Amino acid sequence: MRRSVKVVIAGLGVIFVTVGPTFAAPVDVVELKDGHQVVGEVVSEKTNAIYVDLGFDVIRIPRDQVVSRHKPGAGGTATLVAAPSADVDPTGFFKSSTLKVQPVKELVHRFGEAVISVETPSGKGSGFILNDDGYAITNHHVIDGETRISAILYQNTPTGLARRRIDNVEIVALNPFIDLALVKLPPQKDLKLGHVFLGNLDDLNAGDGVFAVGNPLGLERSVSQGIVSTRNRNFEGLVYLQTDAAINPGNSGGPLFNLRGEVVGVTNMKATQGDNLGFAIPISYVKDFLRNREAFSFDKDNPNTGYRYLDPPRRLDPSRPPGITAKAVAEPAPG
Repeated sequence: MRRSVKVVIAGLGVIFVTVGPTFAAPVDVVELKDGHQVVGEVVSEKTNAIYVDLGFDVIRIPRDQVVSRHKPGAGGTATLVAAPSADVDPTGFFKSSTLKVQPVKELVHRFGEAVISVETPSGKGSGFILNDDGYAITNHHVIDGETRISAILYQNTPTGLARRRIDNVEIVALNPFIDLALVKLPPQKDLKLGHVFLGNLDDLNAGDGVFAVGNPLGLERSVSQGIVSTRNRNFEGLVYLQTDAAINPGNSGGPLFNLRGEVVGVTNMKATQGDNLGFAIPISYVKDFLRNREAFSFDKDNPNTGYRYLDPPRRLDPSRPPGITAKAVAEPAPG
């Protein structure tokens, strides 16, 4: 049996009224910051939101929009305290927030400047900036064995994107077991860096929309959109987000955003024998890596790190060496 529910939501400019038989159910009044209220049964409480059953639908209310919660007739005296979140970094090294849902076009414009191209002498990948100090995340395999690292930024201008290269990017921490690396861009006096917000997986489910920004196959600043295929795909003892958003070589280390513009994963691999099978490292792994970054610190003064400090040698003459024929190159060596 359904109960009578009345909801007023100013932000949506909508009034819902359902009339019908009533039954005894734990009904709450949720007071909102805009002065309106939602009346219904609170069926779930997450870190950043509460879910209220209206009788005909369930709505999600961000905690930062709630002033108080109380029983009908009790008055707005019982303040709803936000649940403590393990996702919040007290040092401010990375930012977490519950943002509003926006069109992908607007989110790309807002957060695209924080997505970078990561270049080394042996290849190219992607990454994203975490804070104003220039710390950025990428994949370990993008910079594995290298110390000569550059970052390409894409700045919004009235005439389009401006490409800017920053050399001498520093390696800060490495974790090859979960394929993550922390790097730091050197300070730029004339440049204010953008940064992303790290989300959480509390309300991320299969079927939810996501999009990736990166540099697949060297095609800079490409955007691909899809959904979460599953949020718990197991590979070799680690859990990955699976998505049908296009992921290709060069996307590695780039962000996977939800439709609020929060980073929920780091794209790092795809299925080579199938289509629309991309994978991302869950943001929970990334936060653990960042909180414990000192345990994974990179020692640039250790000569036994296995990292290359010189550029690889280049051939001065691009032509084929004498005595080597096209037939010899094509045929396998005997043995």
